[in-house]
Amino acid sequence: MASLVFTPFILPCSKSEHFSSLSHIKVSLFPRLTQPSSKVFCAATGNGLFTQTKPEVRRIIPDPYSAGELPLPRVKIVYVVLEAQYQSSLSAAVRTLNAGRRHASFELVGYLVEELRDETTYCTFCDDLATANIFIGSLIFVEELALKVKTAVEKERDRMDAVLVFPSMPEVMRLNKLGSFSMSQLGQSKSPFFQLFKRKKQGAGFAESMLKLVRTLPKVLKYLPSDKAQDARLYILSLQFWLGGSPENLENFLKMISGSYIPALKTSKIEYSDPVLFLDSGIWHPMAPSMYDDAKEYLNWYCTRRDLNAQLKDPKAPVIGLVLQRSHIVTGDDGHYVAVIMELEARGAKVIPIFAGGLDFSGPTERYLINPVNNKPFVDAVVSLTGFALVGGPARQDHPRAIEALRKLDVPYLVALPLVFQTTEEWLNSTLGLHPIQVALQVALPELDGGMEPIVFSGRDARTGKSHALHKRVEQLCTRAIRWAELKRKSKEEKKIAITVFSFPPDKGNVGTAAYLNVFASIFSVLTELKKEGYNVGDLPDTAETLIENIIHDKEAKFSSPNLNVAYRMSVREYKSLTTYATALEESWGKPPGNLNSDGENLLVYGKQFGNVFIGVQPTFGYEGDPMRLLFSKSASPHHGFAAYYSFVEKIFGADAVLHFGTHGSLEFMPGKQVGMSDVCYPDSLIGNIPNIYYYAANNPSEATIAKRRSYANTISYLTPPAENAGLYKGLKQLSELISSYQSLKDTGRGQQIVSSIISTAKQCNLDKDVSLPEEGEELLPKERDLVVGKVYSKIMEIESRLLPCGLHIIGEPPSAIEAVATLVNIAALDRPEDNIFSLPGILAETVGRNIEDVYRGSDRGILADVELLRQITEASRGSITAFVERTTNKKGQVVDVAEKITSMFGFGLAEPWIQYLSKTKFLRADREKLRTLFQFLAECLNLVVADNELGSLKMALEGSYVEPGPGGDPIRNPKVLPTGKNIHALDPQAIPTAAAMQSAKVVVDRLLERQKVDNGGKYPETVALVLWGTDNIKTYGESLAQVLWMIGVRPVADTFGRVNRVEPVSLEELGRPRIDVVVNCSGVFRDLFINQMNLLDRAVKMVAEFDEPTEQNYIRKHALEQAAELGLPIREAATRVFSNASGSYSSNINLAVENSSWNDENQLQDMYLSRKSFAFDSDAPGAGMIEKRKMFEMALRTADATFQNLDSSEISLTDVSHYFDSDPTNLVQSLRRDGKKPNAYIADTTTANAQVRTLAETVRLDARTKLLNPKWYEGMMGSGYEGVREIEKRLTNTVGWSATSGQVDNWVYEEANSTFIKDEEMLKRMIETNPNSFRKMVQTFLEASGRGYWDTSEENLERLRELYSEVEDKIEGIER
Repeated sequence: MASLVFTPFILPCSKSEHFSSLSHIKVSLFPRLTQPSSKVFCAATGNGLFTQTKPEVRRIIPDPYSAGELPLPRVKIVYVVLEAQYQSSLSAAVRTLNAGRRHASFELVGYLVEELRDETTYCTFCDDLATANIFIGSLIFVEELALKVKTAVEKERDRMDAVLVFPSMPEVMRLNKLGSFSMSQLGQSKSPFFQLFKRKKQGAGFAESMLKLVRTLPKVLKYLPSDKAQDARLYILSLQFWLGGSPENLENFLKMISGSYIPALKTSKIEYSDPVLFLDSGIWHPMAPSMYDDAKEYLNWYCTRRDLNAQLKDPKAPVIGLVLQRSHIVTGDDGHYVAVIMELEARGAKVIPIFAGGLDFSGPTERYLINPVNNKPFVDAVVSLTGFALVGGPARQDHPRAIEALRKLDVPYLVALPLVFQTTEEWLNSTLGLHPIQVALQVALPELDGGMEPIVFSGRDARTGKSHALHKRVEQLCTRAIRWAELKRKSKEEKKIAITVFSFPPDKGNVGTAAYLNVFASIFSVLTELKKEGYNVGDLPDTAETLIENIIHDKEAKFSSPNLNVAYRMSVREYKSLTTYATALEESWGKPPGNLNSDGENLLVYGKQFGNVFIGVQPTFGYEGDPMRLLFSKSASPHHGFAAYYSFVEKIFGADAVLHFGTHGSLEFMPGKQVGMSDVCYPDSLIGNIPNIYYYAANNPSEATIAKRRSYANTISYLTPPAENAGLYKGLKQLSELISSYQSLKDTGRGQQIVSSIISTAKQCNLDKDVSLPEEGEELLPKERDLVVGKVYSKIMEIESRLLPCGLHIIGEPPSAIEAVATLVNIAALDRPEDNIFSLPGILAETVGRNIEDVYRGSDRGILADVELLRQITEASRGSITAFVERTTNKKGQVVDVAEKITSMFGFGLAEPWIQYLSKTKFLRADREKLRTLFQFLAECLNLVVADNELGSLKMALEGSYVEPGPGGDPIRNPKVLPTGKNIHALDPQAIPTAAAMQSAKVVVDRLLERQKVDNGGKYPETVALVLWGTDNIKTYGESLAQVLWMIGVRPVADTFGRVNRVEPVSLEELGRPRIDVVVNCSGVFRDLFINQMNLLDRAVKMVAEFDEPTEQNYIRKHALEQAAELGLPIREAATRVFSNASGSYSSNINLAVENSSWNDENQLQDMYLSRKSFAFDSDAPGAGMIEKRKMFEMALRTADATFQNLDSSEISLTDVSHYFDSDPTNLVQSLRRDGKKPNAYIADTTTANAQVRTLAETVRLDARTKLLNPKWYEGMMGSGYEGVREIEKRLTNTVGWSATSGQVDNWVYEEANSTFIKDEEMLKRMIETNPNSFRKMVQTFLEASGRGYWDTSEENLERLRELYSEVEDKIEGIER
């Protein structure tokens, strides 16, 4: 490996003064910003890992003896710790011991566990252990590193005099050895230590139990005579010394262990003092004379301080609670804590800094931050400076316990980050930002508690290991904490709120874009509620329609208006004075004001103010329409208009909070570090000091998490619209009726005639593309007729039962009970073995002696009897659930006290509504016990579906209260997503893939490979090019990640805590097929959330490439060997298969090009894909970030026989969003392949219990039939007015995107769409009246589809479209004809 690994990184030099307070950091760290297309490099240096620190800075060698001085016995101590706070205390203790020259001389060397990734350092560690007397380890919780420590220490354990391991993974704890005391049986015995580990869900129980032992056992063991008891006592005393952490305690600790266990010193009788005990928990202030264990005592001292400034004496001053780690206080490594306390006080906030010695901060939080007299909090906000989850630290967490404590506190909860695995310089130089392990432990896990704002506030000195404050970051953290606290104290009437809406793609018809949300109706609902609560909303319009008119200046984009409503004109001078980073934007956009959001002289802020509420339109990225910028491999900085908008909101309007309205805007996707941003990262600069509240769709936890981490958002979930079955219409309905006729008349002699009609109608409906149909009139045997009818029947049942969201959601309007039926039917269709709940279709199939999986398979093959049985099961499921839901509602269709109604339903046999319904069907003997369990679960789900907390949570956030966290995802798979109105979180990134996800993945992969064999002459694909999405993997707990692992033939291995950090191979015998090569394109969001899993994948692929197996059975090895020979590389490097965008960049930009019609030809789109998606992750140099490897990417794609993506929930399908075609490489692979052959393109659909693998063309057709061309769907959208027209236009544009990237859209789809929306004069008129701008875009898209050769239609149709375009253009301009 080269001695220096470079990684591209853009950092504006104009912002380097932000770091002027860090005198030890040189400005030369910041290269000059150039156009994103140019390459600017920052060294990732050395070994390519995240940290290049070496143990030598922690090595102490005793001074040589002077002449005549007798040499003392040498004691060598080696220690490994997670964090560096013990470094200075241990070093000081050893220096004091050596200075005394009594009894022994001490050699000390310390390792941070992260350093052991480096092989050279690991070898040094092993060498040190070979001559060590004592080993000490603490907080070793990263499995792959824990195993390295275990392996190295085990070899020397018996020889060493003492091995002491404090709370760590069980594998490392078992290494403990102190005389006769050992933990080698940990996990197998009934020892008290084993009891600490054995319960899976113990939360922080281990640490708390340890502390209890530490406090009580030494007193008990002191009086027991046996050596074993005394050794156990000394272990516990050691832990007391260690937790005490001061140089004095550690000095006595080393004296005690050396004198007791080093053979040469046992006779010396080295004296040592008992541990100096500190409070296990309490309140600490650097100016206070002592620690306090009573809040009243602390506050009495605080109020009598002579140094208090006038602001702090003000009873209205905000009070901030701080959560600290005791180890930093007792070891004296508290400079970063002191800086935060001093900064808060300087800004006029009082502080209550609490600490705990264990890993459970919930008790101290309740004990010291809540007034026991009135149960109200002493504080207005809490900031944890530990970086850890509130309960459990880096080990096992207890999130429910944490949430309960924080709910009682009911204030905003921020979790800031000290750098743990990197030095300050390493973090600054990293394009990734925080180390992935720290992201998992100290960002993802606190989010599950409801923690927000992962701001890095302290760094680590490479030499001393001490923490130091990053002053600009501390300022940012403290200011933001105070701003959140002020929401608690300010009156509602004086609070200013900036509601921000999005316009994407930039067009007047698109103002108020958000996934599945009726934005203006929702804003109207929110403002109406805020007005009732006492907020000043000025002259609020009477209707949502009038509100739209006010914002976009012309009612629903109807009347002539050159621009949206201009709320503010900002001069260039004012812009520069308010926007400190303005000059950094000039490299990309030239001098302000530029031509975006500008009139040539001023920068324009669009929107409208209503009292203390400003509704503004967020500017777009700005480069959507520029083909050259879209080709840049990295995204450009925000433009001047974008920066001006946020400067206006914060500094001119003076917002107390900003409310970003709906999924999603551009702020969180601006360039900068992925997680743990510095103040030169654009999202950090833009959001400034404004508390950010963000309504985000509940089904999109991945992008919500990006918003949470990169724009410091309190993300509040909203529901997607209630789902309905797609149903049948036009010819499809006629087909269904013909099939019913056939089933009743097939044996009467009319069978052949009806089959001919079925074949004819199926062809008219274009089903001959999906089902192999004989010629009309062809004589068929009865069995053949049944099979033809069965296949057509199966296809239309698939269309009919497809779930689709109808209309758009309005905040504060939950679905009615009847609207929830389709959702409940789909919830009931899944087995939930962990809760002992059986699926309803499974229960019903059992009743007639069938297994539901067999029925699904038979129906898929078109076996008529199975298709009919599945229809009956589906109908019975819907009917029984409808009967149940109707029983829970009042006359208005509202759910009223489900619990009470359910109680009256259960246990009365026939009185149960589902039993009453099923008694009239063939399923009357269904298992009642299983049904009762299922319907009890459905009752809980129904309560959650119709609950409404979206407005309530927003009000809580605006009032400075705690918004309870909850998972995002698919409510059908995980009903815990409901009710909405929660602070959305993702999951522990190290917890996937789960065993259940692996099981599901095997089914899908096996079906994919079987399907490809059928389509490919019986051959397996050698390579599959696929996409990994963030949201999909959160919703499915890693199914698509598991699919990749199963393709290459490995399985994940979980550690003691259920975290997946390694894999093991599956033998070729067990696999029963070759190992399939993969090219993995990770979305930018997946990269940000799951970089640990990218590391896992890359390690797995490289491991498989090195297996000594026949290349015809290992396609990874086959291709890697070929590529290694061609490129002259080692096989590991040639086996690079895990790609994504450059850090801080997202998407291939193909979606932007298609949406804005800013592309010339398909070659240009393919060049965008290669330019932006060719950044590889290398597990051998993870600290180097994403490295551009375009040649390798092209070579890997060249071998692909198939492309593959996953659909995992009914709400989002191929044409609903542009992401799917944006990541589709089908046409690109064809252009790269030497034989020019188009790869087969597949989509796995796991949206129902009956997982399917379809071709891309089949899926596009299914999507068109169930959505774009389906009256139920488009009428639902039209019911939402202005926004609904835009949704219809978006589906057509995304269909063109699929034509552009894959060529898999049939001509009839465009033809039918033209008939539905253009030829139908009434529909045409409605669309023009409702949103003429979006309709104009739709007409333009039809013409573009024809012009690019995707739609072959009559000249008459094209002429009509041209006329329409001209008419609509005139209407928009206000020209009368």
